[in-house]
Amino acid sequence: MHIQIFFTLMILTIIVSGTAFAEDSLISVQTDDNDYDEGDTILISGEISTIIGDTQITMQLFEGDCSEFTNACNLIDIAQIEVSRDGNYFHTLIAQGPLWKTSGDYTIKVVYGSANAAETQFTFIPKSQVLETIDNFEVNAGDSGTFDVKYVIKGGIIKDLVIDPDIFGLVITIESQHDGKLVLDLPRKYIDAEKQDGKDDIFIVLIDNVQTTYQEPTLYSDIRTITIEFEEGDSEIQIIGTYVIPEFGTIAMIVLTIGIITSILFTRNKFQIKI
Repeated sequence: MHIQIFFTLMILTIIVSGTAFAEDSLISVQTDDNDYDEGDTILISGEISTIIGDTQITMQLFEGDCSEFTNACNLIDIAQIEVSRDGNYFHTLIAQGPLWKTSGDYTIKVVYGSANAAETQFTFIPKSQVLETIDNFEVNAGDSGTFDVKYVIKGGIIKDLVIDPDIFGLVITIESQHDGKLVLDLPRKYIDAEKQDGKDDIFIVLIDNVQTTYQEPTLYSDIRTITIEFEEGDSEIQIIGTYVIPEFGTIAMIVLTIGIITSILFTRNKFQIKI
């Protein structure tokens, strides 16, 4: 009786162990982002823990939900991917073409060998459903009147754009429905970032008080065009320079001059007292 129980437990242990081993896949997969718009480049990457000879990875891209419960998906693309000697692999896709029509979840499945598979999902939005606005925003410059900032925003809208003299820059309030980007034409006459020798310096850009990067591929004599990428849910962008419209710049110089003169007079008085 005890022997039968022992063998039964052993068989159950082997079955459970075998199932766990089958689920422990040798391959992983991920994308460089979770959301893509039409025309974006998708970078697919992953790692093979145990290389099987010259075996290649089979990659399949599906539109829709490919779970075993619904299986409501359509094949969009398929590819064979080579594995590097260190076990890593990479593949790129362009999110465009006649089969890229529907907004929603897309599934990437990778298979390596006979029983090693992994998958990941991302969200795709066609151009027809991505909000893009091209317009001018009129900025109140106080005693200097107003000036226009030309902008293009994709994935959201600009709610407000104001000058903040305390940071020598602009504060932009946005409503971001998706991951997107903002392109601004900043007139040098009203805002700029310069070094002491007069050459261009970089702006400091903060999104919700966290510093981020921006792109500025071309320099112009009268404007600076910068591109800032933001994520869904971001609400405030600060662009900090070294100069913002003459009135504010003049006030800052006056305050600085008064401070220097006061410091000199105070130092001179102390020196006279010592004598």
